[in-house]
Order: sequence, then structure tokens, then C-alpha cells
Amino acid sequence: MKQVAVVTGGSNGIGLAIVELFISAKYTVYNLDIQTSKVGQYIHCDMSDFDSVQNAIAQVIDREKRLDVLICNAGIHFSANIENTSPAQFDRIFDINVKGAYAAIQASLGVMKKQQKGAIVIISSDQAIIGKTNSFAYNLTKHALASICKTTALDYAGDNIRVNAICPGTIETPLYHKAIDNYCLNSGADKEQVHQAEQALQPLGRLGQPSEVAQYALFLAGDKASFITGSLQIIDGGYTTA
Repeated sequence: MKQVAVVTGGSNGIGLAIVELFISAKYTVYNLDIQTSKVGQYIHCDMSDFDSVQNAIAQVIDREKRLDVLICNAGIHFSANIENTSPAQFDRIFDINVKGAYAAIQASLGVMKKQQKGAIVIISSDQAIIGKTNSFAYNLTKHALASICKTTALDYAGDNIRVNAICPGTIETPLYHKAIDNYCLNSGADKEQVHQAEQALQPLGRLGQPSEVAQYALFLAGDKASFITGSLQIIDGGYTTA
């Protein structure tokens, strides 16, 4: 019987790379996203809507009668300091990045407890480890995801449910390019120069690729990582070490 994986935000970037890799590893993969996709079994889901997320997970469980892996990947980026973050902007990023993961995990735990086995992988950020300028709300959400990882890992270790977080540094995704485009629009900077400067900031001299994060997620979801839980796994080309 194929193992079943759910990936939130699996229509592009890191999420798409995860969906593709898990399919190649013979998982049955469901992609929960507001953006349609032909890769994996797509279910339309607004990650900022608690009921939408819970209903989508319930739909998967009803179909498959099991859920082996949950990848909480969906998220948005927002760049601003605390003074320039409106309540509406704060609520939106928190609803998608944090409450979306909360809803998905909560909906998945029942079947995982019944199975007495499950793996949850949360895609956080290097900003769960460090602070960055103009990143008040985004940084807060990534720290919150790290906390969800640790507390949930402890609460459900007795049910053989493992919870880990991957903390990527600068990964070349559509989200990355959108952030660079916004910066260049507001500052007048040249995109290629900004892109080269971002690469130069990394000790390995390049940006990470979505496929590299996907490989990490596949490892953490599998039995080879059976003694790893509650961990924050950094994949950042050495950025947070420098």
C-alpha cells in the first residue's frame, strides 16, 4: 500500500519540488493550495481559512483512510518593520503562515495517532534562528512555526509521531524573485546586481534550490530519520554560521 503525503502550498517553489519528489518516491501526494496545479492530486484550499484547511485534510483521510506524512509548506513573505506593518497585514501573514499550519496539523493528528505513526515536516526559515531587518511579521511567523514544531513533537512523541522543521536560507523560488522585484521597484536597484549580491552573501557562493529542500523533507519523512523529532534543520549554505 502506498504511503500518503499531504503538502500544503505545493503548486510552486519549494512545495512543488516536494510534491514532485514524493511522487517519484512512490507516495500518493495531495497538494493543498489556492493556486491550481496538475502535479499531484490537487485540492483547492485557502490556507488562511481554518475550516477550508480542516475540510481538505478530512477529504484526504476519507479517501485514503490514512495519512503518513504532512508537509506544512504554505506561506507568504512580507517585508516591513513593526511601524510599517498594519494590523491587516499582520493578520494576513499570521493566518497563512501560522494558523494554516496549525489547522493542518490539528486535522492530521487523529489519524496519525490511530496509526501510531506519522511524520510532520514544517517548512520554516533561517529566520526561525536569526533576526533580519524589515522582517517583523515574517520573522515572527517563522519563530512561531519553530515553536509549533518543538511543542508538538513533545506532545505526540508517545504516539510515534515525529515533527521536525526545515529552516531554509535564501532559496531561488518564485517567492524569492517576487521579493527581489518588490525591493527593486521600491528602491530603483538593478535586479541582476541585487541577485548577485544575494549569492555573494552565502558562504557557498550561491542560492539554494527547491530540490535541495525537497530532498531534506523526504529524508525527514522517512524511516531513516526515525530518531529525529523536535529539531530545526538548517539548510542555508552556511549563512547563519557566518
